[in-house]
Amino acid sequence: MYRVLHIEDDENSLQLVRKVLTAADFEIVEARDGISGIKKALEARPDIILVDIKLPDMDGYEVTLKLRGELAGRDVPIVAITGEGDKDMSLAVGCNGVIFKPIDIARLPLQVREYISGTKGPDFITTSDDLLKAQGQKLAARLQTKIEELEAANRRLVEAEKVRTEFYRNLSHELSTPLTPVIGYINMLLGEELGPLNSLQRRSLQSVERSFTRVRTVIENLLDMTALATGKMSFFARYYDFNALSTESVELYLHRFDDRDIKVNTEIPKTPCRAFGDPDKLKRVMAQLLENAAKFCHLEGQVHVATRKSGDDLLFMVYDSGQGIPERELKAIFTTFYQIDGSPTREHGGAGMGLALARKILERFGGEIWAESPPKNQPTELQWAKTLVALRVPVIMAGENPSEEF
Repeated sequence: MYRVLHIEDDENSLQLVRKVLTAADFEIVEARDGISGIKKALEARPDIILVDIKLPDMDGYEVTLKLRGELAGRDVPIVAITGEGDKDMSLAVGCNGVIFKPIDIARLPLQVREYISGTKGPDFITTSDDLLKAQGQKLAARLQTKIEELEAANRRLVEAEKVRTEFYRNLSHELSTPLTPVIGYINMLLGEELGPLNSLQRRSLQSVERSFTRVRTVIENLLDMTALATGKMSFFARYYDFNALSTESVELYLHRFDDRDIKVNTEIPKTPCRAFGDPDKLKRVMAQLLENAAKFCHLEGQVHVATRKSGDDLLFMVYDSGQGIPERELKAIFTTFYQIDGSPTREHGGAGMGLALARKILERFGGEIWAESPPKNQPTELQWAKTLVALRVPVIMAGENPSEEF
C-alpha cells in the first residue's frame, strides 16, 4: 500500500482526495499547513507528496524547496495541486509535476501511481534559473516582512514587561504603606499597651496577626520580585551561623505546624557552621520552604528539617508527608505565578511567587533549589516522606570575597 502525504488547507479538497485515493487502496496522511506538512514528510516517510500551492503559512513553492533539501537522497516525487499556481515555477522549485484543479477524480489514482513508479517523469524546463531567482526574491521579501513583524512584536513585549513591572512595584507600595500602622497597633494591643485583654480578645488578635502576616508575606514577595526584575534588590553579605539561622527559621514556623497538628523533627547540629552571605535573604528562602511544607502537608502529618555541610556547600532540607508532587511539576513549581492547582476552588492558598522568588534569590547566592517526590536516597527513618524541597548555598556567597580570613 502506497502512502500519500497531502498538504492542503481546504477541507473540501482534503475530503475529496482522501475519498478517491482511499478507495484506490492508498494510505493518506494529511497536513493543513506547510510547517506541519514538512514535519510529517520527515516522520511519515511517504511514497509521494501532494502539495497545494496556496497554503496559510508557507506557500507550496517554499514547502517544495524546503522538502527538496530535507529529503536529499530520497527519491520522493512531489506534485503540486493547484488552481492558480504557476506550472513553470512549480517545476523550477523541484516539483515532479502539476495536477490542476478542479481535480479529475477518475484520473487521479492513475496519475499518482505513475509519479510513484516513475513512468511519468518530471517535465523539462529551460528557464529554471530565472524562475528560481524570482522565487528567491519573493522569499527574501517575505522574510523581511516577518523580521519586521517579529521586531515590532518584540518591542511590544518589552514595553508590556516594563508596564507590568511598574504596576507590580506601585501596587506593592500602595498595599504595604497602609499596613505599617496595622502591625503597629496589633503589637500594641497584644502587648496590652492600650489596656488589658481577656483570653477571647487575645486569641482573636492572635488570629488577626497570623492572617495579617500571610498578607504581608505576599506583599513582600511582590516587592522582592519587582526588585529582582529591575535589578534593584540589594544583598548585604556578612558572616553568619548557618545552623543557628536554620534553627531560628524553624522556630518562627512552629505555630504554623502547630495549627495543623503537624509533628516537626529537626536534625540541625548545635555546633556553629560559619558562612558568608546575606542571612536575611537566606532566612526568607528557608521560611518559604517551611511555609510550603506547612501548606501541603496533611493534617497531623510529619515534617523533618535537616542541615548538612557537603564540601563547600551548605544544605537545608525539608521533608514532608504530604500528597507529593507529580513528576511533571517538579521543575514547574519554581516558575513565577505557577500553581499546581490553579482552580478558583483550590485547597491551598498562595500566589505562586514564593518558590520562584526563592529560586531567584538562591541564584544570586550562587546556589540552587530543587524538589524530589518521592525523595531519593532518604534514610530508613524517613521512609514516610513524600516530598523533599531543598536548597544548596555555597559557604561563601558567590561573587563575594570576605575581607577577613574565613
